[in-house]
Order: sequence, then C-alpha cells, then structure tokens
Amino acid sequence: ESIPYPDRTQIRHDTVKHSQTLQPLFEFSGACAGCGETPYLKLLSQLFGDRSVIANATGCSSIFGGNLPTTPWGTDVNGRGPAWSNSLFEDNAEFGLGIRLAIDETRQVAIHLLHELAGDLGDDLVTGLIAAAQHDETGLAQQRARVAQLRDRLTGVGGPRAALARHLDVIADVLVRRDVWIVGGDGWAYDIGFGGVDHVLSTGADVNLLVLDTEVYSNTGGQASKATSRGATAKFATAGKSTPKKDLGALAMQYGHVYVARIAIGANEMQTVKAMREAEAWPGPSLLLAYSTCIAHGVDMRDSMTRMDLAVKTGYWPLLRFHPGEAEDSQPLRLDSKAPSEPVESFLRTEGRYASLERSDPERAARLRELAQADVDERWRYYEQLAGMTRTRPGEVDVLDAADEQEDA
Repeated sequence: ESIPYPDRTQIRHDTVKHSQTLQPLFEFSGACAGCGETPYLKLLSQLFGDRSVIANATGCSSIFGGNLPTTPWGTDVNGRGPAWSNSLFEDNAEFGLGIRLAIDETRQVAIHLLHELAGDLGDDLVTGLIAAAQHDETGLAQQRARVAQLRDRLTGVGGPRAALARHLDVIADVLVRRDVWIVGGDGWAYDIGFGGVDHVLSTGADVNLLVLDTEVYSNTGGQASKATSRGATAKFATAGKSTPKKDLGALAMQYGHVYVARIAIGANEMQTVKAMREAEAWPGPSLLLAYSTCIAHGVDMRDSMTRMDLAVKTGYWPLLRFHPGEAEDSQPLRLDSKAPSEPVESFLRTEGRYASLERSDPERAARLRELAQADVDERWRYYEQLAGMTRTRPGEVDVLDAADEQEDA
C-alpha cells in the first residue's frame, strides 16, 4: 500500500519538518551504510525531484545513482521524477551547462510556436503560458494545468498549421520550469573537472552545482584530492597531506554573481534546507558544498550525523551562505555556524585518517595538527571579515536570526 504523501501545493517547503513530508524520489541506492552523500540527494529529490534534470559526474554518486539495470531515482504518482544522466570527471560541469542551454533553446522554440498558433489557441492561454510565474509549487501546478489545456487545443489544429501543432505538442513540457542540478564529488569539482566548474560558474547560467565533499577520491580507492585537509592521510599522502584544503567556495564568491553555501546536514538541517531552497531560487549559478562523511575517513559510519556536527563545532567545516541578491544595505555573506567552540584536535583525533599518522609519526602529526588549527583560525577570521563582523569570541555569531527561528518554530 502506497504512502499517502501530501499535495505539494498545500505545504511549505522552507522548513525541515515540511520538507520531510514530501515523497523522496531517491531511494535504495546501494551506497555504503551511513554514506554521507545520500541524505543530500534524498533531500534534493524531495524538494525539487518532480522537475529536476541531473548531470552526475563519475564517482560514488554516479555508481550508486545509476547501477543499472536498477536505479534509486523514482517517480511520484503522476509519473514525474528526476531525469538523470552520467558524464565524466573532466566534463560534467560542461555537460550540465549543455543541458541548461538545450532546455532554454527548446523553450524559445516553444514560445515561437505559441505565437505562430495564437489565433488557434487563444491569446489568453498563450500569454499565460509565456508569462507564468513559476517560483513556487502553486505556480508550477498552474503552469502544468495550462500545458494540459494547450495539448487539448492543439488536437483541434488542422490544415497547414497541423505540423506546427504536432511540433509544439512534442516539446510543450519544456514550458514548465526545469531545474538543472550538476552533481559530483570533490575529485570532480576541486580537481579533474575544476576548469569546467569554474567556466560554468563564470557564464552566469541558471545551474545548480552540488558538490558531495568527502575530501578524498572515495570511489577509486581513497586518493588525496585538493579537497583533502591538511594532516589527513590518504593514498598519495600517506605521511599526512602537508598543504591546506582548497577553498572552492571562496573562489566562487569572487565572481560576485554565484550563490554559494557550505552545508552539513548532520549539523544543521534547517540551514541545509534553506541553502538548497535559496540555490534553486537564485536565477544564476549556485554552488553548494556539502560535507559528506565517508568510510574512507576511518570512522564508525553509524555516527555520520554526529561527525558532521563535530566538524562544524570545531570550525573544521564552517557553515555559510553567500547570497548575491541581498539588499544593498545588508551583507551578502552570512555565517550560519558559531565561532569554533572546541579545538579542531577534538575532531581530528577521532578520525582514522588523522589518528593513523599519530601512531606512525607522532612528531609530524603534532606539527600538522598545529597547522590545521591555524588553518581553522585564519579561515574563520577571513569569513568574519567578509561577513562584516567584528565579534571574535566563541558563541557570538547567531546561527539564524530571531525571525527565522520564530518562523520555523
């Protein structure tokens, strides 16, 4: 017996409680038990799955996302669900951009055909289809109803205009808003595909990049990437990585038109939902950096959510949102986590990827831990400056303002 999921148009989607009443369109992935990547994909499918087109880079998410002949991506009772395809490490961002451009071009063709057939379809319907506001679930539902009405009227178009009507009938669904999500791991976004990621962000195209950041090449054996933090051991960094992690978010923020967020669902579910909603609503490129626990970290995967929480509390993974569309009198960068309340050593010593170096070379491990703490401190000061804050004592930066907390309560 199927679960009676609620009508999407009758609930709010901006809070954790309401988002979790929506039907997941990502299930039974076959990923490692406790995988930190899958909760983000499940949430994405709940919030936007009925209208998403997903370009998935090679990596864990492509293996458990498309392990044919089965697939974890599903459809709702109306037969709507994510359209998914996989591309390579080196070109997935461009692959996703191509999908966005194709959707936009096809929409322009549909609009041209609407104008050509306006006399047969009615000016009111044509105007409604072209000018429809599709910023929420109600608007999307209304547009789908218009498309159904359009198809009914197209069946009555004959004569020399019948070919135009048949063409429009084939592509009419493109008049309903489509969200393009470009998904992959840190090996794609920070390393092999970084040039493409940077190019796509620079174009200003309306695409959403979700980086499932495990800080290591998880699917190919645990090699170090540019997302690997200082002091972590991995293949090609068996003595502990000596350089700090690349700050991909800071690089993207320099463009000024890219929505950027660092999220960790186990540390702050509300902030994760808000960031996903804001990224999807932003009419330009967005970049979501999602901290994802991995079996390669050398931790008990039953504790994935608490691992994320500790990463945030120690400043190892600060939470933030950079919204270019904020009012001129407000700061576009918002820190959503408090200043570190514990030394980063509290996090490092509880992960095998860091603790193993303590056993093999305790002197080097101690030096790298000191540098890792300096990385955390400097990054926090830098983010505070970008956010226009002067407070530096632990606990003084609000996670969410009082209005948001009252609204979600």
